[in-house]
Amino acid sequence: MSMSPPPGWYADPSAQPAQHVERWWDGSAWTEHRRTPEAPHLGQAQPGFGPPTQQLPVPSGGGGGRAKVVALAVAGVVLVASIVTGVVVLGGDDGEPTGGGPAPTTSEPVDTPSPTSPTPTTSAPDPDPSHLVDQLNGITIPVLDGWEKADNTVGSDPTIWTPDTYDCPGDGGFCRHGTVYSRTATATDERSPKALALGDIEDAADRAYDQDTIGRELFGGITRHEKVKEGSVAVAGRSGYLVRWRVYTEKGPGGYVQSLAFPSSLGSEAPVIVRFAIDAGDGAPPLADLDEMTKGIRTIGEGETSGGVGNSVGATP
Repeated sequence: MSMSPPPGWYADPSAQPAQHVERWWDGSAWTEHRRTPEAPHLGQAQPGFGPPTQQLPVPSGGGGGRAKVVALAVAGVVLVASIVTGVVVLGGDDGEPTGGGPAPTTSEPVDTPSPTSPTPTTSAPDPDPSHLVDQLNGITIPVLDGWEKADNTVGSDPTIWTPDTYDCPGDGGFCRHGTVYSRTATATDERSPKALALGDIEDAADRAYDQDTIGRELFGGITRHEKVKEGSVAVAGRSGYLVRWRVYTEKGPGGYVQSLAFPSSLGSEAPVIVRFAIDAGDGAPPLADLDEMTKGIRTIGEGETSGGVGNSVGATP
């Protein structure tokens, strides 16, 4: 069985001792989502999520700054030791660790986990391979034929991609014909889906077809782009906005990039942005997959027919 704590808000082990910060644990790694806890204790988790048994609460009074430093240090040591013990127990009988090699670099490259990230542990079989669940943002995204859930993620973002890889036409490495991932818009106070989508599309294009996280130009860089679609769209029963570009690259056929922004299904939380990238060359999924995935986004717990009215979007010049 898995030794990994369930997803939820927990005390941030990387925060300064004097800070009261909670950080989102996605079930296998720390994400970049942080918040100030509502309760007065740093170690208290969000209601509905029990704190990991490996994590120790921070004392609420007495001892001053030195006591808090000691408490945080002890909590970190116990957490790491417990996770390492779980990995050893789950190792193969021949003494060699389980798990495969590193994932290939893609047109949406997989980020390397930071040295402070907890070690992932063996997880249970996927109960629903037809949908990607983003618990942080409260949504599901359909996994269409020709796509699969990623065994790694783009950073800490839930990701779907095409299974097969090919040699990138630029600076080497391996690329995929399609990648889709969701993220929370935490770097801005903007709440307008239109403004968020328009502000995100250039970064989405650069991430997919310009430079990867280590500076390689897997497609020789972007030479130009054309806007092929823009407008309002209903997503999970809420009013969203999308922008789609046709991107041309120095090497290879380029592709299509889409930024979709909409209010979070969790109400007061930050808006959600879903980024799509599909190559324009042979072997790539049909462009219609972008529309089908957009229409198929649901709030967690909703049925197939509860996506709301007005899922279509018209192109604008």
